[in-house]
Amino acid sequence: MFEATGHNSIDALLPREMAERAEQIGVDKTHLETGSLMALAVLAGAFIGFGSMFSVVVTAGAEGVLPYGVIRLLGGTVFSLGLILVIVGGAELFTGNNLMIMACASGRVAPGALLRAWTLVYIGNFVGAAGLALLVFLAAGYDHGSGAVGLTALAAANAKASLSATQAVIHGILANVLVCLATWLCYGARSTTDKILAIVFPIAAFAATGFEHSIANMYLLTVALLTKSGADGTFWDLIGKTPSHFPHLTVRGAVFNLAWVTVGNMVGGVLVGITYWFIFLRRSRSKAATGGPAP
Repeated sequence: MFEATGHNSIDALLPREMAERAEQIGVDKTHLETGSLMALAVLAGAFIGFGSMFSVVVTAGAEGVLPYGVIRLLGGTVFSLGLILVIVGGAELFTGNNLMIMACASGRVAPGALLRAWTLVYIGNFVGAAGLALLVFLAAGYDHGSGAVGLTALAAANAKASLSATQAVIHGILANVLVCLATWLCYGARSTTDKILAIVFPIAAFAATGFEHSIANMYLLTVALLTKSGADGTFWDLIGKTPSHFPHLTVRGAVFNLAWVTVGNMVGGVLVGITYWFIFLRRSRSKAATGGPAP
């Protein structure tokens, strides 16, 4: 549905209008009742999991066949499916919801309401992502491509679990800067096509570069842990490896990664939100609070 903003309705919103829209969306999200918020969060976790699953399948077996950059580009581009489903289909994603800080900075959302929304959405995202991982494992998705899909997931998850805290935080910051910029661009969109185009390049960039997204990691780490502990001997014979080839991939390693990546994601998302609030909303909100004219 198009919104009346004083401009031709087919034009994209300007950045100041995007900031006002982001702020109002942040307010609206805190008014969602718990059941709806959790259901939308579960959907978002599954949607991001679909993107991660798609990326693993597309890149499986490509090493040594295609150049490294091409493999990363293909995997990153198809990973965009996750945020497309979230934005266009409608769901609540923790990382994108970090932009709710704009409404909090303006005083329109209380810190407690913000933390409630973030906490519930994070939990729901985990349920959706881990639930999808369990279904993929039970369907023996790791066997696809003569075991190449499972091997790709195991190798990627092992690499993530091997990151230091500093690496995980920095990778998390950079990832969510791009995720929130993609979400920010969608606030100016007027059509589904606009939104998809706004999403693909930032998301492809973060995924191709190897930055860390907490919700995507919930899926990948879970499906890899399940594969490492539960895959049958035929799978290990197919890939010519054993569970000992993935020493960093443990429950402890997965929790360590998720904890620090989540911290980084929050910093990156808040950085984007606060920057745009400072540029476009700070003065107008302060003058409105004192009864002065907005600029």
